[in-house]
Amino acid sequence: MDNIYIGHHLQTHGVEEYELTTGRGKGMRFLGVRNGLGLEFTVSADRCADISRLTFKGDNFGYMSANGYVASTYYNDKGNSWLKGFTAGFLTTCGLNNVGSPATDEGEALPLHGTISNTPSDNIWWMMDDQNITINANIRDCGIFARKLVIERQIVCSLERNVITLTDSITNIGDCESPIMILYHTNIGYPLLSEKADISIPSKSVTPRNAHAAKDLDRWEEILPPTPLFEEQCYYHKFEGDGSATISNPDIGKGLRVSFDPNELDYFVQWKMTGVKDYVLGLEPGNCHPDGRDKMRADGKLKFLNPGETKTYSVTYEAFEVKK
Repeated sequence: MDNIYIGHHLQTHGVEEYELTTGRGKGMRFLGVRNGLGLEFTVSADRCADISRLTFKGDNFGYMSANGYVASTYYNDKGNSWLKGFTAGFLTTCGLNNVGSPATDEGEALPLHGTISNTPSDNIWWMMDDQNITINANIRDCGIFARKLVIERQIVCSLERNVITLTDSITNIGDCESPIMILYHTNIGYPLLSEKADISIPSKSVTPRNAHAAKDLDRWEEILPPTPLFEEQCYYHKFEGDGSATISNPDIGKGLRVSFDPNELDYFVQWKMTGVKDYVLGLEPGNCHPDGRDKMRADGKLKFLNPGETKTYSVTYEAFEVKK
């Protein structure tokens, strides 16, 4: 993209690499990306190359928990300890050995939401042409006498539209069949998320996760203001045709669309957590529900990768403007 008005592309767009120097995030490496059209985001090299922050034309779109940045060296896989290092950010990848509740499946103790989000990239690199910024990363979920899965992640940010496409190619490099679970835990936060926001999830069916969610099933799309002692509610959506979810907020004049293939990512979780400080909406495509691997197996819905087999999943995020 040749522009005779600027001396260096970073004046308007590009990628900058940096490292945190204090707190529990000390040493974490990030890629800061700008597309020159108002879309800016950071990729966390040491947390599965997830997207930690995302803003559009000055407004924040993601949610950051009270934990702030937490390096994976603080990770504890016991029970719900995952929550103590859950930054959330715009995107946290859950899996690959478990999604959702801690579980014991075929004798294996499985932590909340698996371990992949606390796994650093083996390597991460980027390139840029006139149309796109492309970030590539390799993340290994492997062990001796254990599963051997490798993610080749590619994040493509358009320089012509405010669109990001994340694609994961996951390969079983081991010698035996391995379960595969993945959930793209996309976390929407203030100011895109507020009681002024509208959400649209054009699914064919909506199922509450539990009795607490069921009592408000007819209000699943309602966004409340921050509510003291709010108890989270989850709704499971099933799609026919294209998969998408949209949130827009006329108060800030912006919105976000999440798109995916429901034939591959055949589960979609809407996580409502409108508490005080814990104010977040999850729009989460995945290949499983978040009730643990044991229940997925019991339901006959658990998916597997054979030795040498590769499975590819993709999610697209599009930021846009709306009338105030």
